[in-house]
This record gives sequence, C-alpha cells and structure tokens, in this order.
Amino acid sequence: MDIYLMRHGEASYAAPTDPQRPLTERGIAESVAMAKHYGDAWHQLDLVLVSPYLRAQQTWQAIEQALGLKVKVETLEELVPESDPALARDLLLASAEVAGARGVLVVAHMPLLGYLLAELVSGSEPAMFMTSGVAHIRSEQRADLIELRGPTH
Repeated sequence: MDIYLMRHGEASYAAPTDPQRPLTERGIAESVAMAKHYGDAWHQLDLVLVSPYLRAQQTWQAIEQALGLKVKVETLEELVPESDPALARDLLLASAEVAGARGVLVVAHMPLLGYLLAELVSGSEPAMFMTSGVAHIRSEQRADLIELRGPTH
C-alpha cells in the first residue's frame, strides 16, 4: 500500500478559531503544485482521509479540482493537530483495510503528521512537514519512507 501524508497548505491567521483558518492563495497554489507532482500516483488513490479543519478541507478541495479525482473521501475528527498518533495510525490502517485501499492520502496537520510518520515507519523519528509537504510511505511487509518533499523541492 502507498500512503501519502500531506500537511495542509499555508493558512491565514485571520479567523475566529484555529479550526476556521482558511488557506492563503499561496497555500492553494503550493497544494496544487504538489498535486501535479504526484498526479499519476494520486490518480491511483482509493481513499482520502481529511481533517475536519477548514484549511485541510480546502487543501483537499484544491487537489481534487486540480486533478479531477473521483475517490472515496472520509473526514476524521482524529486528524486534528493534537490527536493521538497511535490512534490516527490505527484508524488510517483500519479505514484502508475496510476500503480495500492500495493508495491512501491523508491531509492533516503538524505535529500529528510528524508523529504519525514515526508510528508508520519503524525506527524513524518524527519529521517536520512544510506546508503542502508530503511524505510518501510504501507499506508492504514493513513500511519504508520513500520521500519527504515540500513544494519548494
């Protein structure tokens, strides 16, 4: 299975609460650029798991529109910044198994994504993700980090 962990695009701080922070124009553009970089692979996605926060939802919407994807999408409350990474890992893997997914995209936040990467890839340390950054993990008999990439790479 290929798992792509993506941090939402750059978000504005002009919002009444953290969950309501919208993407900036730059955040949209960088998210679309990353989507185009992974375009061929992401056309093979079977499942997308997204945080309920506005900036994550808007990141997914920008990707979906840019690539014209038609894929099963689930919003998970457990993909917010302060969530338990072990629980997020278990939900990701269970959702993928139920869906029979071979390709999964997770759109969420720091610090959760850094810790989730460490939960999925044995022996790895939590990583920092740039906004719109993506970690590609291939999980066969064991999980391996294939790439950790930001929009400026």
